[in-house]
Amino acid sequence: MRDRRDLDKGGGYASEKREDRQVRNIKGVVDYNAKQQENTTPQTPGTGGMTQGLSIQQERQRRMGEAKERAQSFRPDMEDNIYDIYKN
Repeated sequence: MRDRRDLDKGGGYASEKREDRQVRNIKGVVDYNAKQQENTTPQTPGTGGMTQGLSIQQERQRRMGEAKERAQSFRPDMEDNIYDIYKN
């Protein structure tokens, strides 16, 4: 049976137990990573299949801007002097 001093925080038992737990944890992580399958498809740097993405986005934004301008052109012109509350 261990002394009560060994079970205290300052004793060597707690640090040994913590170190043992850390070693087992690290070993488990290493073993888990060793069991993982490697990538079977080669990954080479490049566009990632997004070669047309930028031009498609630009075209979409252009169409949205044109639609907004067209909608604003249908609105009647309004006098904005009714909003000037400081004018006498």
